[in-house]
Amino acid sequence: MAMDDPKTLVSTEWLAAHLQDPDLRILDASWFMPDDGRDARKGYDAAHIPGARFFDIDEISDTRSPLPHMAPPVEKFISRMRAMGVGDGHQVVVYDQAGVFSAPRVWWLFRLMGKSDIAVLDGGLPKWIAEGRPTEDLPPVMRDRHITVQRQASLVKDVTQVAHAAKLGDQEIVDARAHDRFTGATPEPRPGLRSGHIPGSKNLPWQTVVTADGRLKSPDELRALFAEAKVDTTKPVICTCGSGVSASILALALERIGHRDWSVYDGSWSEWGMYNDLKVATGEA
Repeated sequence: MAMDDPKTLVSTEWLAAHLQDPDLRILDASWFMPDDGRDARKGYDAAHIPGARFFDIDEISDTRSPLPHMAPPVEKFISRMRAMGVGDGHQVVVYDQAGVFSAPRVWWLFRLMGKSDIAVLDGGLPKWIAEGRPTEDLPPVMRDRHITVQRQASLVKDVTQVAHAAKLGDQEIVDARAHDRFTGATPEPRPGLRSGHIPGSKNLPWQTVVTADGRLKSPDELRALFAEAKVDTTKPVICTCGSGVSASILALALERIGHRDWSVYDGSWSEWGMYNDLKVATGEA
């Protein structure tokens, strides 16, 4: 697979060459864990790629749900994208201020809404800035743009579907959380959650699929990592994590290696770890 693919991942070189394209839309989808002490919106206001809009993962969500940043209703997604001037016929590039961390969540959300012309910027804002490329501190002028949405239900799983998959073993469940959280050796960062993992799931920490400088590893390296984690990629794969953010990195990685039959468990451990009637496993996979 070519490095630059406008439906999955593009390089900073690709973005720089297309920066003036009239139908390009750039989104800063930065999001940080609460204990990181970083404010994504302030980071955007201070410096962003020219023309970028800020995509607020927590606000463009189902705020009626008690779970964090669940996928928004279709109507809300349409409303927010129209207001941001993102719509039909646009090539979208999404990035974050960490490298490759939260941007894949928005890539997944667009795919969930039936929009496939979206790519993650490999290396994100850190790589862009390190190469001396331009930034600005003012938001662009945004004009309403019509957007057509067709929700792809196969790309998301709820708790009932995941519990069914865990019982039958007919799908692989792959957890992107750090190994010590997966095994239950350390407590969850969100209060009130049990420690451990979904029975039968495999562990592939998201940090292992990203390079030290914040780029997604090559397809060959990704295939080796899934194999090392004993993930059977002949089966459908459900990606999970703490709250559905880093699970989307695994979804992007699967798409990059040509595995199309994947989905994201949107509630992830924020949901599974909350309910005492759902079984929890500890220790190694």
